[in-house]
Amino acid sequence: MNNILLDKLKGKPTERPPIWYMRQAGRVLPSYLKLKERHSFWEMMKEPSLAAEVTLLPVHDLGVDAAILFSDILVIPYAMGMGLDFTDKGPVFEKPVKTMNNPLDKIDPDPEKLNYIYQVINKIITTSPSHIPLIGFSGAPLTVLSFMIQGLGSRSDFTDAVKWMFSNQETLKKLIDAVTDLTLIYVKQQIKHGIEVFQLFETNAGLIPNDFYKKFFLPSIKKISAAVREEGIPFIFFPKGIGNGYDMINYDLCDYLSVDWETPIEYARKITDNSIGLQGNLDPRILFADKKVIENELQHFLTFGRKEKNWIFNLGHGFMPGTPFENARFITDWVKNQRWN
Repeated sequence: MNNILLDKLKGKPTERPPIWYMRQAGRVLPSYLKLKERHSFWEMMKEPSLAAEVTLLPVHDLGVDAAILFSDILVIPYAMGMGLDFTDKGPVFEKPVKTMNNPLDKIDPDPEKLNYIYQVINKIITTSPSHIPLIGFSGAPLTVLSFMIQGLGSRSDFTDAVKWMFSNQETLKKLIDAVTDLTLIYVKQQIKHGIEVFQLFETNAGLIPNDFYKKFFLPSIKKISAAVREEGIPFIFFPKGIGNGYDMINYDLCDYLSVDWETPIEYARKITDNSIGLQGNLDPRILFADKKVIENELQHFLTFGRKEKNWIFNLGHGFMPGTPFENARFITDWVKNQRWN
């Protein structure tokens, strides 16, 4: 059966923009919060039936056009032997890279530690509605390394992580290679087990200057993108906070660019390669407003979407804790009910 998201990603005309949300499987859903009362985050990620149920909740509860794998961007450092534990208070590193004398000696990638995720994907595929595609994902190397270097004591600005990167550039290159190599295995296995779209989350793209990003990290993005696309899977790239760096993103890098809420969607269209589709970028904070305010903001996207056909409706980042479910459902229904042509 055809799906509007896959049609859009393949360049086929659709009657409206597809809609899905980052962080849609959790936080905003009452059904997820009930499961969270009985199960830890680790349980929900690792137990195939639970993870599949959580992955598909937004399809049933919000009416979105795709499911995204319920997992975490930090499964890569977990599989690299970083002593990472997913606690009820969030992920915790036993020892961050910034405290290690010889971090390369401590890194021990073990791809088999990710096998449980492929079992989850298998379960999702067998229980998902036939018309709903599964989006796979991973964290991009800068974002993953930001957490690995800093540890999770200071998530807001990663000051120590950035200082470390500038001070240890040769070691940084080798760590980027190690993270990229494991990510390539992870990506290929996700595709093998049935994902139909892949998104790379570079949540911390704004941490470093664009020139530094281009020199050290962009080559790894190209490798991951090539690995995905050579399998015939559409590649979406989300470089949150990259700002003027959008002008260095072209069709060689991705099929679709997911735009954060800090960048006007029209500006992103103006400075990016026209052959790239766009995704986003509703500010997730607007969901705390009343429906009249939300609808007024959505009119702006209606105007944009009537002109720009290569566009997927999404947020400019994930749902925030405490987001009213009824507002998320309102937006989904609104998008589906407008005349976009």
